[in-house]
Amino acid sequence: MVEGLTLQKLMKATPSKALIMRINLIFLAFFLVIYASLLLSPSSSVYFENAASLVKCSLRECHHKAEKGKAIVGEAKVNARRSRGNMTKVEVPSFMNGMGKGKKIGMVNMDEDDVSGWKSHGETIPIDFERVSEFFKWPDLFPEWIDEEEETDVPSCPEIPMPDFEVYDSLDLIVAKLPCRYPEEGWNREVFRLQVHLIAANLMVKKGRRDWNWRAKVVFWSKCRPMLEFFRCDDLVKQEGDWWFYEPDMTKLEQKVSLPIGSCKLALPLWTQGINDVYDLSKIQRSTRTSRREAYATVLHSSEAYVCGVIALARSLLQTGTKRDLVLLLDNSISEPKRNALAAAGWKIRLIKRIRNPRAEKYSYNEYNYSKFRLWQLTDYDKIVFIDADIIVLRNLDILFHFPQMSATGNDVWIFNSGIMVIEPSNCTFKILMDRREDIISYNGGDQGFLNEVFVWWHRLPRRVNFLKNFWANTTNEASVKNELFGADPPKVYSIHFLGLKPWLCYRDYDCNWNIGDQRVYASDVAHQRWWKFHDAMDEKLQKLCGLTKQRKIELDWDRMMARKSEFSDEHWKINVTDPRRVHLI
Repeated sequence: MVEGLTLQKLMKATPSKALIMRINLIFLAFFLVIYASLLLSPSSSVYFENAASLVKCSLRECHHKAEKGKAIVGEAKVNARRSRGNMTKVEVPSFMNGMGKGKKIGMVNMDEDDVSGWKSHGETIPIDFERVSEFFKWPDLFPEWIDEEEETDVPSCPEIPMPDFEVYDSLDLIVAKLPCRYPEEGWNREVFRLQVHLIAANLMVKKGRRDWNWRAKVVFWSKCRPMLEFFRCDDLVKQEGDWWFYEPDMTKLEQKVSLPIGSCKLALPLWTQGINDVYDLSKIQRSTRTSRREAYATVLHSSEAYVCGVIALARSLLQTGTKRDLVLLLDNSISEPKRNALAAAGWKIRLIKRIRNPRAEKYSYNEYNYSKFRLWQLTDYDKIVFIDADIIVLRNLDILFHFPQMSATGNDVWIFNSGIMVIEPSNCTFKILMDRREDIISYNGGDQGFLNEVFVWWHRLPRRVNFLKNFWANTTNEASVKNELFGADPPKVYSIHFLGLKPWLCYRDYDCNWNIGDQRVYASDVAHQRWWKFHDAMDEKLQKLCGLTKQRKIELDWDRMMARKSEFSDEHWKINVTDPRRVHLI
């Protein structure tokens, strides 16, 4: 009986122990799988092997791929192709019929399209590259501010992925599909659009086969015009629908792709990178020493208020020793005696018809500011350095003729300041500017805002080239540093750009911007006196053109009275005015 009970208990217990063993085996297998996956997965230390990897991942979506046992930061290749049945058949433009057969054709960003039709003209070679991430934005390339003086940091640019150019043979033709999100806001500042332009330009420079005229061939497929900054309208051979065929000037294109990819770095460095030595400009200076078809230019229209400023600008340029022509565009609002005086100051006069800004209010300051577009009609010159009439030049600026269109100093956000800029005259560029007057909305209502929408990819010159007279930080330290630069002899800045009320419209005793509340950020007695030194060096006959009118004297005295009532702490309103012009009005 006892043996029977014991056997019964054992029989009941056996299934229970078997169940436990099965459960244990399941858990053991589960943990073995987890352990194996941990052993086989890449170490997290990969993410910290290089600080640059982290920067790239912050700008672009990243994944890790294996290459010879190493972890590489990158993105999926653009040429991950779809099956041909899902592709759009790309019709070949008719102008290809004149190019012959047997060509090597590099295809950029064409991987989602059926390009089999192109094979009748030769071998089509897809160009592999990693597409830049949508998180990579325009301000990453065109920041508002960089440490030009390298006081705390050396400026650098983020990396835009490029193909491995070395794996490709020479190409007879490059065909590229350009993104076009027009009319979406910001369509012209899409980084992917820039990337495709950069790839096409670099591919032409590195692998494009030149003809007898030292030109290579590229065809773009896009509803939007390719960027003028890379592919000039002068180099456009044929347009057929959405197809654009160019034969670029390769010397110009080579220079452009050698410059920084954005305003994140200076095109004209002040310092040897990473070293506390002044950048050696001798090579660039030698290239600009011979005077070519180049000129300095400014524009005067609608009023004679800036005649004095234009004369001072001419005298300041000539004192730097430049041998370039000085060209002045003016309209018929400038009287004959004033024109003669301007010619005597050194300007070559060109009479123009003003260009109205269709979006400007009648009689507003910006109404005829688009007259600056006439600069592109100076086609008897290859290159122009434009300088605003409210600037004086302290150091020779001939070095700027080395740089391409559009080279300028920074202003706000990704905007350049058009006060000094390098341009390349072209009748077709002028036509493009004129044709776009109606559809482009200028952020400031003037030519600067307009030009920034046309030339979005520009080259940053040091702010010392176009040093703005302003004190936005409104600190003692800022005033001390800038005033030291304004007064330095020999000069440390190339020019001074007089924002606010102009020196010739003030009494010479002090900067009259001090008298007006919202203009005080532009006030500097040091810069003011610097301008008057140029005035005093003028011929006396030219000085008379800088006199005060009765109306202007009334305005100056009113502003002094209001400053006294406001009791501005600088007390410039207390200064005794001795300027003889106040009694010898014009």
